[in-house]
Amino acid sequence: MRARSIGAATATALTLVAARDLIQKKHSLLRNFPVIGHARYLLETIGPELRQYVVTSNEEERPFSRDQRTWIYASAKEENNYFGFGTEVDIEHVQGHAYIKQRTFADTLPDTHDPQAPLPSAKVLGGPRGRAKAFRPASVVNISAMSFGSLSGAAITALNKGAALAGTMQNTGEGGLSPYHRNGGDLVLQIGTAYFGCRNEDGSFNLDKLKDVVAGAPVKAIEIKLSQGAKPGLGGMLPGAKVTEEIAEIRGIPLGSDCASPSRHTAFSDVDSMLDFVELLATETGLPVGVKSAVGEMGFWQQLAALMARGDRGVDFVTIDGGEGGTGAAPLIFTDSVSLPFRMGFSRVYGTFAELGLTDEVTFIGSGKLGLPENAAVAFALGADMINVAREAMLSIGCIQSQKCHTDRCPTGVATQNPWLARGLDPASKATRAAVYLRTLRKELMKVSSAVGVAHPGLITATDIEIMNGDYDARTLAGVYGYKDGWGKLGPHLADEITALLATKPTL
Repeated sequence: MRARSIGAATATALTLVAARDLIQKKHSLLRNFPVIGHARYLLETIGPELRQYVVTSNEEERPFSRDQRTWIYASAKEENNYFGFGTEVDIEHVQGHAYIKQRTFADTLPDTHDPQAPLPSAKVLGGPRGRAKAFRPASVVNISAMSFGSLSGAAITALNKGAALAGTMQNTGEGGLSPYHRNGGDLVLQIGTAYFGCRNEDGSFNLDKLKDVVAGAPVKAIEIKLSQGAKPGLGGMLPGAKVTEEIAEIRGIPLGSDCASPSRHTAFSDVDSMLDFVELLATETGLPVGVKSAVGEMGFWQQLAALMARGDRGVDFVTIDGGEGGTGAAPLIFTDSVSLPFRMGFSRVYGTFAELGLTDEVTFIGSGKLGLPENAAVAFALGADMINVAREAMLSIGCIQSQKCHTDRCPTGVATQNPWLARGLDPASKATRAAVYLRTLRKELMKVSSAVGVAHPGLITATDIEIMNGDYDARTLAGVYGYKDGWGKLGPHLADEITALLATKPTL
């Protein structure tokens, strides 16, 4: 009798817990997997002890270590994101680790503790080429290209609302501009090889459709995607079974039919015709236009810089994606071994433009695991003007690095089109977390800049950071990547302008 009573009480308790889990909106995992989802949080609680004795250290996991994920989670939730008792990094032996050199004295610096403090780009996007809708981006940190279809509608909605709250931009990804992108956040419209949302029936580019898309949404710039770090030079196939009525309408493709994305663009065939295409889009829309690419052979970049040096045509920005960048799905050989890592690729491209004195005329954007303060600081020191974050933004809205993006079975509803799994992600609460993470990253960058003695991360130079290159030996970024004097620095007029802008008190 007693056993029956205990069993009944246990069943009642589990039912109540399950009901609460299904109703609550704070934790996606619990909404999708009531009761059993609590096991994950229990294991997370005792995870440090388990890893210490059984599995891995806090710095060993990939692509993001436990410490890195913990920092993002804590930042997004406005919890204590500090770490105690000192570093776990073997600081004199970890090759490739970056060390930022603080300065003892500095001029007057901005407040580094205000989470709402603005951190705009030092450059006006489209300004040097006189674009009609040139503007200064309000944030040096923005959300990278992630398409609806790769991410769920709930995830895109959360990120867009988060972008609006944080004053950042969101890149649509090449999958087209969806209704989920229309939740208040400013957009960078990405155009890929399949021209989703602005294509003819045969897959060729349609300018009129592009102009209609731009006119009906808060699009601030256009990015032509040439390749991405995780799968450069690789086309894609969207199986007909995944081409729902909604996706077909957004992308402009037939319902239920396989849709292949070519590996190369058809609207242009070389650097010269690409620049004609860039100028066409800029003229017809008034928007700044740039390109996104991973870095492989350097002939493309050399030709681009040489043609831009003439002054009559050019891109307004280049987004450099590192080979360590993420993707929903790609062959292992491409994720592991095709295209250069970010630091190596970015430095080569920047140097190509620097040789011709063009770096102040172009906005350089970096992506590929740059949503962590250390990596971001290195990117700025190498000459980046802004950074885009993708997987880190996903982590901020609930991703647990289960690495099931390619299976459509993401347990937290972020990278899936499964309606049941996607319902677990509450866009309203996750939008706040995304915004807090983005603001926290900006605040951390301001703190690092202040430690170096400068007002803005764009003023950190390639001699302010050293990289370990062997036991007890380190070299400056400038030395590691062959930077000449002045490379990685803003021109004097840009440096003075952004310093004065940050020193100006906002009017009430």
